[in-house]
Amino acid sequence: MYSEKVMDYFMNPRNLGEIENAAGMGKVGNVKCGDIMQIFLDIDENQVIVDAKFKTFGCGAAVATSSIATEMIIGKTIHEAMQITNKSVTEALEGLPPLKIHCSLLAEEAIRAALWDYSQKTGTIIEGLEPPKDEDHDHHHHDHDDDD
Repeated sequence: MYSEKVMDYFMNPRNLGEIENAAGMGKVGNVKCGDIMQIFLDIDENQVIVDAKFKTFGCGAAVATSSIATEMIIGKTIHEAMQITNKSVTEALEGLPPLKIHCSLLAEEAIRAALWDYSQKTGTIIEGLEPPKDEDHDHHHHDHDDDD
């Protein structure tokens, strides 16, 4: 079902943990399957990702995809990190079962959410980056302009 590489990254996850005062933090979740992925980035003054960590609650594939995704972005610039897609994550893991492809999508979204957080904090424009989609409808902040 899973490639040896997926099993390896699940059993021995790389870069598990969090970065305090991270330059960027992205948290995405898929409510339907219950996977929650959090990616922390440490970015230096040259806009290079010097460290990345993740915390993931979810299935083995979710852990494996977020783990390998952090490895793939360390040492890259924020613009190069934008090139990482669910396809490149899946290929790096030597394939995922069709039912688990959404996990690699989450990894891509988590990286972009972390980059978005960084861009918001620093006022950096990252070409092609869009604000993260919020799938969590439980606690939306509704802006009621007509209350005042």
